[in-house]
Order: sequence, then structure tokens, then C-alpha cells
Amino acid sequence: MKVILRSDVENLGSLGDVVDVRPGYGRNFLLPQGMAMLVTEGNLKVFELERKKLEAKMAEMRAAAASLGERISAAPVKIVMRVGENEKLYGSVTTAMISEALGEQGIEVDRRRILLDGPIRSLGEHQVRVRLHADMMADLTVIVDAEERHDEGVVAEGAPVADETVVEEAAAE
Repeated sequence: MKVILRSDVENLGSLGDVVDVRPGYGRNFLLPQGMAMLVTEGNLKVFELERKKLEAKMAEMRAAAASLGERISAAPVKIVMRVGENEKLYGSVTTAMISEALGEQGIEVDRRRILLDGPIRSLGEHQVRVRLHADMMADLTVIVDAEERHDEGVVAEGAPVADETVVEEAAAE
């Protein structure tokens, strides 16, 4: 099935390319999403008429992605996790956690756009890539830190401290 791409599609082509795709991919994804149109004489003429509008829209999307990439690269994300012995994390840092931490900084990124090479299961700084556009990536610094622990005699911030008089009154009753 031959289609004309109306936008940049990752691993397929860019705006205006005529590509050959499998019928199911074209019929079930590209055409309904408005990312492509069938190659016919009429559609070729229609595409040439709207090419400038589509190119302007794609340039606007690239500019927005570039500014978002600058904001992401400039703002490291700190995630606090529980750790066990030998500084080993309970669980791992997920893309949802990273997306939520970015959202708290006012940067909205879909978790599916965050690309982890492997699970993050250790403390420290980690570099993570974020896909902003079909051909644009940004590097994000994720800092994984340990939360304060109660059992080591360290009182976590906001944790209630037992008053000695209350403990003595409870023991007297």
C-alpha cells in the first residue's frame, strides 16, 4: 500500500515522502491518525496544495520540541527512594516516576517518551533520554537519592518525635 506522509513518522519517513507500508498499518494506524493519505492523482494534488501549511505546522512542532528539550536538559530530576543494605533500592525507578517528577517542575512529558536503557536500581546520577519528536532527543539527568531511615536513629523530616512524659504516662497506666 503506497501512502503520502502528512507528518514525520518515526522509522518510516518525513513529511511528503511516498512510502510503501503494509496494508494493516496504513489502514488501521496511519490513515485514521491523519499521518498519511493514499497515493492517488487527486490526493497528490491536494497534498501539494496543503504542503506549506503542513510544513509550517511541523516546523512549529519542532521548535516547541527544541524549547522543551532545553528545559529538560537544564532541569535535573531528583527522585527519593527507599534503600536497603549496601545502598540497594527497593524496586527500581520507573518512567512514570520520572514523568511525575518532571510534572512537579512544570514540564509535562508522557512516560512513554522516556527511554530507559535498563532499570535504574542504584543511587546516584543517571542519564536518561527523552524522545521529543520523531528526530529529536533530549538528555535528562535523574538523581536517585535515599530517603532518611527511622531505624538508624535518624528522624525523618516531618516524623513525630515521642515525648518522654507521654511515654512515662503511658507506662504508668
